[in-house]
Amino acid sequence: MTTRGKSINLFLMDGTASGRIKCTLANWTGVAYKIPRAELDKCKERDDLKQSGVYFLFGTSDQTGESIVYIGQAGVRKTGEGILYRLQEHKRSPDKDYWTEAVVFTTSNNSFGPTEISYLENRFCAIAIDAKRYLVKNGNEPTAGNITEEKESELEEFIDYARIVMGTLGHNVFEPLLHQAVPKTTSVDKIEQPEEPIFFIKRSGADAKCKLTNEGIVVLAGSVVRKDIVSSCPEYSKKVREDNQKNIDENNILLKDILFKTPSGASSFVLGAPTNGNVEWKTASGKEFKYIENNGITA
Repeated sequence: MTTRGKSINLFLMDGTASGRIKCTLANWTGVAYKIPRAELDKCKERDDLKQSGVYFLFGTSDQTGESIVYIGQAGVRKTGEGILYRLQEHKRSPDKDYWTEAVVFTTSNNSFGPTEISYLENRFCAIAIDAKRYLVKNGNEPTAGNITEEKESELEEFIDYARIVMGTLGHNVFEPLLHQAVPKTTSVDKIEQPEEPIFFIKRSGADAKCKLTNEGIVVLAGSVVRKDIVSSCPEYSKKVREDNQKNIDENNILLKDILFKTPSGASSFVLGAPTNGNVEWKTASGKEFKYIENNGITA
């Protein structure tokens, strides 16, 4: 089926983009909040944050600079305390001092019970782990519980909308760097799309591959990077090399996909030297990256 646009409403609760944000989406019963840790106390009077729901705590590791997420659930207690009370507990906990903002998912009609939030927590954790964008801090895998196939279908639809909202709120925790290609089709309700090209660098001991995505250039796992780094190598590329030593094996093979904002940043990382990625990266047929960018994939 043809992919259709979505209408999303973002309400800046404090009148600034860096403050609290409430997010709703047309034809969706879900409600999402993005709450900076420092603004948590301002949410005390919000009744929908006293409901059941699933929440995400986002932060950065002091040791590695890696993006971190903790995914949890909160049910309504006899005292009437729900999601907000759980977030306040995490704010007081010394084990959760890494998080700087929370994203919360609940519903406009307070329809989540224990079964629903357990299933959502389990699925959100699994999707985040598979995406490999954030370090998921959950110690134990949440249980999915037992649900009917009808309820599973309903909750999976909720998850589809939640993924859209999460990306809109600035966190790609559910999105892998590279999406699996959709098989080509000649069906009347789908348009055949050209396959994205792979670019290569094969020189100076390097044998690397990359792909262009909506976020930038992804150097692919399995690429061989040059062992030596020259002194004039850009500082950014040096730092990425240092930060990813654990992801480069003894044969200089990259063990994970790495995202770069520019083709030159990616090529300098691979070659350990100042480079022009627009000409360094080439297709298998020898066309330079800049040529493909200017003339299209099929040029």
